[in-house]
Amino acid sequence: MGVLKRFEQRLEGLVNGTFAKVFKSEVQPVEIAGALQRECDNNATIWNRERTVVPNDFIVELSAGDYERLAPYAGQLGDELAGMVKEYAKQQRYTFMGEIKVHLEKADTLDTGLYRVRSRTLASSTSVQQPSAPHSAPPPYGAPPQAPAAGYPTRPPSAPPAAPAMPPRPPAAPYGQQAQGRMRRWIEINGTRHQMARHSLVIGRSTEADVRIDDPGVSRRHCEIQATEPASVRDLGSTNGIVVDGQHTKRATLRDGSRIVVGSTTVIYRQAEG
Repeated sequence: MGVLKRFEQRLEGLVNGTFAKVFKSEVQPVEIAGALQRECDNNATIWNRERTVVPNDFIVELSAGDYERLAPYAGQLGDELAGMVKEYAKQQRYTFMGEIKVHLEKADTLDTGLYRVRSRTLASSTSVQQPSAPHSAPPPYGAPPQAPAAGYPTRPPSAPPAAPAMPPRPPAAPYGQQAQGRMRRWIEINGTRHQMARHSLVIGRSTEADVRIDDPGVSRRHCEIQATEPASVRDLGSTNGIVVDGQHTKRATLRDGSRIVVGSTTVIYRQAEG
């Protein structure tokens, strides 16, 4: 069972089901958990062959509406998210400089359903932190990673001096939002918009799918939309297949307004310059 699935099951059983209210928010806790995993992967620093250090202090920025829904559970949710990060780090053989903490913050500039993650490495009082080049703002989620800055150390010096905690990285683009000046792509399901912020998007019933659909006719990994030119969709070996613009198919080219039927759910593909 995956780390994210175990995290979701723990949340569902907490406080006699009180956390069921959390899942009604536009931003799902399991989405935040996945973003924290990616934050660790994207900012892992290799000290030597046996030690890779990742951030241990995370700030999750939420829209005003999502923050108000999640704020009453911020303490317990932060503890659960920190536990998930620790479990994931153990699986990936990552290490930390200090205690793992996850904080929720309100960001009035974010729209409902969008969120942003910032992280930093904070050393404990008994640890010494290696100085390193400042983090630059990462590209939007799903964009090709940038090359590391020149001179970025791959291992600690023999006697590293004590250094202050690294400041938080500059805010990244909100999850679910692309940079301007490019083709914007999104899908609509039952009136809810899901932005495509990377080159592919997996739709399915699994919690590990990019867009989860609670439909018994939908397979765990049902289909994948690819942001190629032109955009396309392909069946991932689902039980019930896909229907695109009225035609049963395994793969099809998409245009703005194309309708993809998975199980009993209709997914509308959209794209626009902007």
